[in-house]
Amino acid sequence: MDHPDPKELPCAVAKLTAQPRKYGFHGTLKPPFRLAKDQTAGDLKLACQDLAQSLSPVALDGLALSRIDSFLALTLEGDTNQIDALARKTVRDLDRFRAPSSARELERRQKADLTSTQKALLLRWGYPYVMEAFRFHMTLTGPLDTGQVDPVYKALFPKTATLLADPQTLCDLTLVGEGPDGMFREIARYHLGS
Repeated sequence: MDHPDPKELPCAVAKLTAQPRKYGFHGTLKPPFRLAKDQTAGDLKLACQDLAQSLSPVALDGLALSRIDSFLALTLEGDTNQIDALARKTVRDLDRFRAPSSARELERRQKADLTSTQKALLLRWGYPYVMEAFRFHMTLTGPLDTGQVDPVYKALFPKTATLLADPQTLCDLTLVGEGPDGMFREIARYHLGS
C-alpha cells in the first residue's frame, strides 16, 4: 500500500520501515528458527494448532509507543504476566522443532552487549530475549540515527496515542515463514482456545 508521508518525519516512511517490513507487523512470541532435521513442516503446523487450542486469549491493557534501543515499537501497558506466560509456553513447547544454532549464529548473537542471563538463554533456547528476558513489542521502525529518534517519536505519538490506549485482546497464534525473497509470510493462523 502507499505510505503516508508526514512532513514532520525526518525521512520517508519506506526508509524508516524497511527493516521491519521484512517480517510484517507482528509481535514475536517465539523467535525465528530453522526446522530441525528430524521434524517436518506438517508436524510443526499440528503442534502450533495443538498449542493454540491449549491457550486462552490474552487481555492486554493497552499499547504505548516506546523507544527500544535505537528503534520505535508498540509495547504493552499494564500487567504483562499473561503474555509473558504465553510466550514462555510457546518457546518451550515448540523448541523441539528448532534446529540447534550454528557456531556462526551464536557468534553473531554474542557480539551484542548481552547480560549473563541473556547469554545463557541464547545457548539454551537459541535466542537471548526469551523467557525472563522477553519483552513483547511490535516493531514500527528499523534502527534510527540518534537525531531521528525524537522527531519520529514526536511525529508518531499524536497519531497513535488515542488508538493505543484501549484494551486489546491477543486471540490468534500465527505461524510464519521466510520466502525465497527473504520476506516473511503467514503460513497458518490458529485461534487461541478453539
